[in-house]
Amino acid sequence: MTAPPQQREEPPRQVAHDPGADHPFPDDAALIESSWQEPEAFAGLYDRHAVPIHRYVSRRLGDGMADDIVGDTFLAAFRRRRGYDLRYPDARPWLYGIAANLIGKHRRSEVRMLRALARTGADPAIEGHADRIDSRVSAAAVQGDLAVAVSGLAARDRDVLLLVAWADLSYEQTATALGIPLGTVRSRLHRARAKIREALGDRNPAS
Repeated sequence: MTAPPQQREEPPRQVAHDPGADHPFPDDAALIESSWQEPEAFAGLYDRHAVPIHRYVSRRLGDGMADDIVGDTFLAAFRRRRGYDLRYPDARPWLYGIAANLIGKHRRSEVRMLRALARTGADPAIEGHADRIDSRVSAAAVQGDLAVAVSGLAARDRDVLLLVAWADLSYEQTATALGIPLGTVRSRLHRARAKIREALGDRNPAS
């Protein structure tokens, strides 16, 4: 009786890992487009951007109003999602633009917030996160003189300055967020910086 032929042991088959498998929406535009047919997909946009937008709103209006503003921002974005320009893979300018419009309805609260910051030196968005302080403006944001100077800016100049300094948007993204020409962003930012330097006795606010 002959022994049955030995079966060669095959190594386990390796399945190639698709790096995009865990992230079916590689950019915000793809996620938003998918949400046109599957509205629940829009929650992914909230997961990606809600925390930094909340931090930004907290700095401008305080924690007490941030939750409502952020909620209203994403609700408005959801309702307008079919009008989103899919040529822009990063939805941050769009979202920050909506948030800026909502913040604009609370200008007095923002000025009170900045004056309170000048008195107390306590930035609610930085407490416990000192390693994230922005090197351009946030590093000095807890200094009373700068907070007073920012509170004295015209609202439209303050919007440009803080979208660049606190939201970390580029000039081009800031123009998109506010729906204004790039040249207007540059002129408003130049004016805001000049007024802050003057208010600080020509000291550099980023030094």
